[in-house]
Amino acid sequence: MDNIRSKFRGSTLYIVVPCYNEEEALPETARRLREKMHTLIGSGTVSEESRVLLVNDGSKDRTWQLIKSLHEADRLFSGVCLSRNRGHQNALLAGLMTAKDRADVTISMDADLQDDINAVDEMLEKYYAGCEIVYGVRSSREKDSFFKRFTAEGYYKLLDKLGGEIVYNHADYRLMSKTALEALSQFGEVNLFLRGTVPMLGYKTGVVEYERGERIAGESKYPLKKMLSLASEGITSLSTKPLRAILWSGVGTLFADFVLLLVFIIQAIAGLPFSGIKTLILLVLLMGGLILTGIGIIGEYIGKIYLETKHRPSFIIESIVE
Repeated sequence: MDNIRSKFRGSTLYIVVPCYNEEEALPETARRLREKMHTLIGSGTVSEESRVLLVNDGSKDRTWQLIKSLHEADRLFSGVCLSRNRGHQNALLAGLMTAKDRADVTISMDADLQDDINAVDEMLEKYYAGCEIVYGVRSSREKDSFFKRFTAEGYYKLLDKLGGEIVYNHADYRLMSKTALEALSQFGEVNLFLRGTVPMLGYKTGVVEYERGERIAGESKYPLKKMLSLASEGITSLSTKPLRAILWSGVGTLFADFVLLLVFIIQAIAGLPFSGIKTLILLVLLMGGLILTGIGIIGEYIGKIYLETKHRPSFIIESIVE
């Protein structure tokens, strides 16, 4: 009955926005979000208790001061301050778990507002039509550089091959109902990759396509290093196939060694000359590379198991303004 009631128009919406060093973008972001929320509230699409929840991820600039100022000036804005920087995924989780007990439905988006804010309307329509999760999906990547487009598309295809359940061209712009958030709260892993975890929840889902725009102000907080780290997190969090690949690479190496041994025997019987030192160097490099790669992959998984066994919290909330 609670779930049915929450689907009535006028549900309480929380827009969750992780912020890290966003003092340049935050004023314009807040202005646009205020306009959107007032429009939604005025039309009766969401209730007057709806809020914009800004999550300060241990920023080193004036982001938290700006969030507090926004809250003091307008009750539409609430804020969560984490005790230290925990990364985008954990900051987003902190905001979602804070909103879980306050809202009927949440929509997460980045503070740079590159994701089209007008897609919120269609997301809510799909929610009222019965969807528990609605994914914001980029309609194209024409504005991206060739390198970014090639690597992003290749990454999605790689995850699919490895068995990871992920929505193509979707990042963290999504709607989640209270029911979906309750289910998400049962996932206790430390190594978090929400793009792969949310599809595991099941439930009825929908997709809204949008055109991604330019960052409104400031610089990207996701340089290549962080993007590679997130990509690695996604692969190791969703699939064990890299471990299986080590086994098969070992089998393949043994087979190659057996074939080379037969070649050497045949050359020796036929009296044909062959360069033993070059072959030896080649084999040593091949085996060394395979061993080091295998140890590295196993080490990644062991490291994650080590962190999971500690049961450390994904985030610690220092203060909340609401």
